[in-house]
Amino acid sequence: MLKGKTALITGGSSGIGLATARLLLDNGARVAITGRDTARLAAARKELGADLLTLACDVRSREQLQEMAGEVRNAFGALDIFFANAGVAYGTPLASTTEEQYDGLMDINLKGLFFSVQAVEPILRNGGSIILNTPWLNQVGTPGRALLSASKAAVRSLARTLSAELLERQIRVNAVSPGAIETPIHRSPGQTEEDFRAYAERVGRQAPIGRMGRPEEIAAAVLFLASDASSYMLGAEILVDGGRAEL
Repeated sequence: MLKGKTALITGGSSGIGLATARLLLDNGARVAITGRDTARLAAARKELGADLLTLACDVRSREQLQEMAGEVRNAFGALDIFFANAGVAYGTPLASTTEEQYDGLMDINLKGLFFSVQAVEPILRNGGSIILNTPWLNQVGTPGRALLSASKAAVRSLARTLSAELLERQIRVNAVSPGAIETPIHRSPGQTEEDFRAYAERVGRQAPIGRMGRPEEIAAAVLFLASDASSYMLGAEILVDGGRAEL
């Protein structure tokens, strides 16, 4: 499906990013992933194979993003697919959230995403595909998650505005909106597997489908948006949340 295509995934060393890298590789693409943790990047390369290009990059740094784009250009020549996946998630109650917490969340989820797209746009081929990760929280009002939801609503808006801005180059920008997915972002430090399974069961019951999602289910939606099968989609959003935002 993606033979001869090149792809870059930010936040690709675990969870949704890693599952997507595996699926894109399986479908014939050449894939690069980024992350801040060099040990995780090395583990990802060991798991997925030597064909995977791994790049240490912090999306909060415009300098590192420019360096990342340069390394991808040197390795691949140009890009066909960019999955802006890097993000963080934590509660931000109105009464207790600090400015430091605000900056930490917005600098990665919104600023980092915007400037990562800015960095890679010059190396994207005409007709390329950009996919933004903007979870289901952009659709609903959830107590204690005001900033997380706001950051993701802004990303959802970017799928529309960047599509319009890049229309002349026929670069499509769409969004995938995961629900609660079984990834490391949901695991607490020191949490036992038994405790996590109990947490996953409790959270899963909140979705109409009755379970948490799997990273591979999000990767399948990204693959569709990355491929020519979605060639008539522009500025759109695919919800993959077990019905939580709709039912």
